[in-house]
Amino acid sequence: MQALGVVLLAVGIVISVRERKYMMMWRSEPKSNPFATALSQLVGTAGGIYLSLELLFSFLKIPENWWTETIFIVEPLAAISLLLAILQPFGLRAWIRLRK
Repeated sequence: MQALGVVLLAVGIVISVRERKYMMMWRSEPKSNPFATALSQLVGTAGGIYLSLELLFSFLKIPENWWTETIFIVEPLAAISLLLAILQPFGLRAWIRLRK
């Protein structure tokens, strides 16, 4: 089960980076390495979401140990933030198409 989750996460990262590279292709100034830029955007977005969720949990006083005894190999909050960062370019594309 964990292997399937890791494979799905890896596939999601690859597809999300590909979508980010495609979106950057239409920007005005070309970057030297689109893959590196897209990957750094993905990690930056996931990090921002993770920090926001940590602050939200801290503000709402939700205990952090409610998932300590799970079968996950990564922290669930980090996985959620990475999943949201993976889905972000697809949501942005859908939003742009709906606005047209």
